[in-house]
Amino acid sequence: MRFSREQYLELMAFGQTDRQMFVELFGLLVGLENEWRVQGASQEEIDLVAFDWDYVNVVNCGGNTGVRSEQKPKVIEDTDSYLIQQDELGRTTKLFKRTATIPLPLDYPVKNMDDWLKLKPLFEFHEDRIDWNAVENAGKQQARGALVVANIPGGFDTPRDLMGAENACLCYYEQPDLMHDIIHTITETSFKVLERISDKLVIDQLSVHEDLAGNDGPMIGPSQIEEFIKPYFRTIWELVSSRSTQIFDMDTDGNFNAILDILLDCGLNSMHPFEPAAGMDVVEIRKKYGSRIAMRGGIDKHVLRKTKEEIRREIEYKMQPIMQEGGISFGLDHRIPNGTPIENYRYYVDLGREILGLPPRTPGKKGWQRMAF
Repeated sequence: MRFSREQYLELMAFGQTDRQMFVELFGLLVGLENEWRVQGASQEEIDLVAFDWDYVNVVNCGGNTGVRSEQKPKVIEDTDSYLIQQDELGRTTKLFKRTATIPLPLDYPVKNMDDWLKLKPLFEFHEDRIDWNAVENAGKQQARGALVVANIPGGFDTPRDLMGAENACLCYYEQPDLMHDIIHTITETSFKVLERISDKLVIDQLSVHEDLAGNDGPMIGPSQIEEFIKPYFRTIWELVSSRSTQIFDMDTDGNFNAILDILLDCGLNSMHPFEPAAGMDVVEIRKKYGSRIAMRGGIDKHVLRKTKEEIRREIEYKMQPIMQEGGISFGLDHRIPNGTPIENYRYYVDLGREILGLPPRTPGKKGWQRMAF
């Protein structure tokens, strides 16, 4: 079912809702398509539209707050198994085509302040960061029920893209002036872009991609977030929320329990995808934080490779009554993993719909849209 903007905002803000939302956030992992085809899956199942997933139409607000480079990716080597390119930041990246959708950087352009100053113009504000035709179009689509989303660069993601994770973490201690200058630059650019746009258009959701944690915990602690990232997030959130933005969502994998309190203090009120394999339990988080945080995902993707009894236990636990009080879009915690039998996936979809009180799937109802935004 397609949710309207109003229905989605009402659900995620813990308002009145007469229907739960059951979604597929990311889609299939590379390689699963071939497995399902061998198992007799239809093309509509492989495309996920056969499962009548819930979704909301999403439109970008029309502003670019991130890196702004005229350098197009340059192919260095392209084989059947991998693709090596030079990207817009000048990094050499390698994409393993058979197993991944995101390329792996092999080098990084920033080691010190001088390196950063060469790239800084790519992150600074220019009026042409705003596509006013796109802003106008977003307003028209919003009037027809689409959710308007504005994306800002990650406070951890950006330094990590420039330096690599290890050097970015060391930078907080060894080169704090460099880190402050990077964050100040993206703060200023994001503010100026969204200030102009939100004067003409209501931004429904502010989104930031971070991936600042691994299975063993976050890569930065509360003190680094307090000093470097919180001022950035609060500045942007206070701007857009004063102009009717309701959701501030973060995309991060891994176990971030240790920094969840400070992240909420930054203004975040929604997150995804909550990986159980990393120790994230949406039920325990709901019990602790209540309506302070909305969630998307949270269902263990790995359970789909197990027995139907184990699948039932997982979704009955995650879809228990306390979780059906609003503020959640139920779904897997990331891409559907290789080794997932199509029969198990069908079972998961149908049982989840039953538990949530949704109507059974019917052949005539088709739809899916990526819900990681």
